[in-house]
Amino acid sequence: MTQSAFSSLHLKSSMLKNLASLGYAGMTPIQSHTLPLILAGKDVIAKAKTGSGKTAAFGIGLLTHMEVSSLRVQALILCPTRELADQVSKELRRLARFTDNIRILTLCGGVPFGPQRGSLEHGAHVVVGTPGRLLDHLRRGSLDLSSLQTLVLDEADRMLDMGFQDDITTLIAATPVKKQTLLFSATYPAEIATLSAALQHDPMEVSVDETHDEGAIEQILFEVERDERTPAVVKILRHYLPESALVFCNTKAECQEVAASLVRSGFSALAIHGDLEQRERDQVLVLFANRSVSVLVATDVAARGLDIKELAAVINYELSRDPEIHTHRIGRTGRAGGQGAALSLMTAHETRRVQAIENILGSSIPRGDLSSLTAAAHGSPLPPMVTLCIDGGRKNKLRPGDILGGLTGEGGITGSEVGKIDVFDTHAYVAIVRAQVDQALRCLGSNKIKGRFYKVRKVAVG
Repeated sequence: MTQSAFSSLHLKSSMLKNLASLGYAGMTPIQSHTLPLILAGKDVIAKAKTGSGKTAAFGIGLLTHMEVSSLRVQALILCPTRELADQVSKELRRLARFTDNIRILTLCGGVPFGPQRGSLEHGAHVVVGTPGRLLDHLRRGSLDLSSLQTLVLDEADRMLDMGFQDDITTLIAATPVKKQTLLFSATYPAEIATLSAALQHDPMEVSVDETHDEGAIEQILFEVERDERTPAVVKILRHYLPESALVFCNTKAECQEVAASLVRSGFSALAIHGDLEQRERDQVLVLFANRSVSVLVATDVAARGLDIKELAAVINYELSRDPEIHTHRIGRTGRAGGQGAALSLMTAHETRRVQAIENILGSSIPRGDLSSLTAAAHGSPLPPMVTLCIDGGRKNKLRPGDILGGLTGEGGITGSEVGKIDVFDTHAYVAIVRAQVDQALRCLGSNKIKGRFYKVRKVAVG
């Protein structure tokens, strides 16, 4: 038995069986460093990036400590965005499958307040949410934190960046003095140390930088004129033909302009930024994560918390003003033993930014020649999946298994042709292998799901 095995911890056998069924072969570095401390009831401040396995680290800890017989809020997880809160909630529900009695609620803005209040009246063990909406519930008396045992601040640096400091302070004032506080942050600005000092008691510090296999990320820097950036991105995409690419822009306007240009050039591309309505944001993230869109153009804030396991390339339309943010951007590709490319554009006036980035990387970035890139013979590939939207969701008691059953029933398609399924309150998305989309539409049009028919449509892209 190695120290990296979950069985080396004092976990319930049902939890260990569930972890095995979910494919958790062993602990990631952040899990092996923090879980023993969390299980011992210590306060923890951990430096960990997106994709490091931190959700499972605090999730396993708080679920192990849960008193299931007491239907009161025992754990509160604060997240900077609704996307991250939804992602955390989904992972906690997966981890909690070993018992049917743990109730997890997600409380975020952008959705009606009333149904959330009704759900709270029925009780919850774990609440995951964004500071603003949680504070609304606290002020209106629908959220009671007097029984809280575990407080988690996930991506604390981003919450501070987004101006949630006062909201966080007010929320924490409503919690018991005696509790476990877990603080996870990708970076350690001075404000994080100040926040930790105010919230935590003798915290244990853990710093685990995500590592990649040597050569897993190919970094190249291309020098361009400012007005050549968009044509350069098109040329890069046509040469490398990544199945999935995340293009980073520094402004919302650039995001929209670049995505529109890529669509005009024949690419399957969408933009995500703060001006989108919440349902639009949800849909864009679903389409990119389930491989129905090849290129996502995003700002750093909008991309925070994206759960994309296999990202072929990161393209920096413009270099970040913060060199540490650059390392976070490129760290999204080349994960889990895969190969990735980090391709950045710069102008002649940005040499100082380049030097700052190379200093933090500890090495120089190879320069590339745009004129040497050639377009692949078969042009822009279509995404492998197409997404269907079903007009029913959690409020209709729909679960992913129900949708899968409606697709794979008699005369239906095979389970291997069904991709990611995302269920929201009033609608659901399911990814289908492109060649089987028409068959899937016929299946869902002729088969009842949980005793009723639902409207189904293809989600248009671009």
